[in-house]
Amino acid sequence: MITDEELKRINELAKKAKKETLTKEEKQEQHKLRQKYLQNIRSSFKNQLKSVKIVDPTGEDVTPKKIKDLKNKDR
Repeated sequence: MITDEELKRINELAKKAKKETLTKEEKQEQHKLRQKYLQNIRSSFKNQLKSVKIVDPTGEDVTPKKIKDLKNKDR
């Protein structure tokens, strides 16, 4: 989980990068924070997909196999 402070820092570094050049340490910090942020988003999206169920007009479950496998993987 990414904290509010980390998110603020990501935005600070992005604003600074637009105005001037970041130091090597700042670039590394920015990369590390962005990777953590993306990992958090991917995890959240996967959890949303696990709750998806697709039903056709006749009421038959037509959820793709990949989503079903993802659900069963965590059991």
